[in-house]
Amino acid sequence: MTRLFDVVLSLAGLILGVPVLVPLWLLGLFDTGSPLFRQERVGRHQTPFILVKFRTMRPGTASVASHLADASAVTRLGRILRRTKLDELPQLWNVLKGEMSLVGPRPCLFNQTELITERASRGVFDARPGITGLAQIKGIDMSTPRLLAETDALMLREMNLTSYFTYILRTIGGSGSGDRIMPR
Repeated sequence: MTRLFDVVLSLAGLILGVPVLVPLWLLGLFDTGSPLFRQERVGRHQTPFILVKFRTMRPGTASVASHLADASAVTRLGRILRRTKLDELPQLWNVLKGEMSLVGPRPCLFNQTELITERASRGVFDARPGITGLAQIKGIDMSTPRLLAETDALMLREMNLTSYFTYILRTIGGSGSGDRIMPR
C-alpha cells in the first residue's frame, strides 16, 4: 500500500517541485560546478543503488558517512540545503524508480560495516530505504549504529499508513536535524 503512495507523492513532488528544483540546480552549478551528487548506497536486500542528492560538499570530498566528513568541505549553499533538508529532494527520483520509499531506514554506505551488521541482524534490509523515518525525526544519525538499527527495526515493526504520513509531515515541518557533521 505504501508503494502506491510513494509513486503518487514522489511523482507529484517532482512535478510540483520544478520551481524549486531548477533554481537549486542552477545555484548548485554556480556553487560547485556539479549540482547533483551521486553515491552508491545499500538498498533493499543489501542491493546497491545510486542515490541522488543536491551536492552540499565540494567535489572530491571523501565518500564517508556525514558524521565522519570534514565540516570545512560543506559549501555555504550546502549548509542551507542541509539545514532545510532541500538537498534530499532529488531522492524523489529514487523513490519513483522503486529503489527507495519516502519513509524507511536511511540508506547507508557499504563501508559502514557495523551499521550493516546491526541492520542485517534485525531484518532492516527487508524494507526499502527511505528519505525519512523515525530515526530522522528523533535526530538519531549514523554515528550510533546500534541505536539507529534498533530504531529502524522498531519503525518497520510498527509501520502503518498513519505513521507513514506522520513521519513525512513531521519531516516537512522541520523535525530532526539531519546528519551532523563534526567540526575538525
